[in-house]
Amino acid sequence: MAGTAQPQLWSARKMRWVLRYYPPLFFQRIVLVHVAEDFRTARVRVKRSLLTRNLNGTTFGGTIYAAADPIFALMYWQALARRGVATQSWLMASRVQYRKPVTTSLALDFSLSAADLDAAEAELRRRGKAVRVHPVEARNEQGAVCAELELVTFLRLLGTPDLPAF
Repeated sequence: MAGTAQPQLWSARKMRWVLRYYPPLFFQRIVLVHVAEDFRTARVRVKRSLLTRNLNGTTFGGTIYAAADPIFALMYWQALARRGVATQSWLMASRVQYRKPVTTSLALDFSLSAADLDAAEAELRRRGKAVRVHPVEARNEQGAVCAELELVTFLRLLGTPDLPAF
């Protein structure tokens, strides 16, 4: 029967540890500094360093993008697993608006509401797949928005045949 796979549960601590040493994030000084035990909130920090600076001395746009890339997919994967729903998830699409050059470290905050999870679960049970869209702001140390991102996460039930994105 489709969608009957068992969900894989990770602890918040394991998620932080795995992402801390994941090479694409590690070498860009991207750190998951907080993730709630229920995976409904997370905070990512992009540390300013020589490895993240472009020729203008500001943070690479790709570094900012990389900091946001996996987070909602991982949050949905684990938050839904806690509800007994086994999924695969990934970033399907995104839009980024860079607002100002970044000359300090950055913080990105991610949040899923109960309504977000309810809607995703309902769509997964009805169609075997779901598409969710969330905004995120990258803020510098003074709190100014340096980049606005719109992240589109694709979810599918494990055990379902490959489904087209739309």
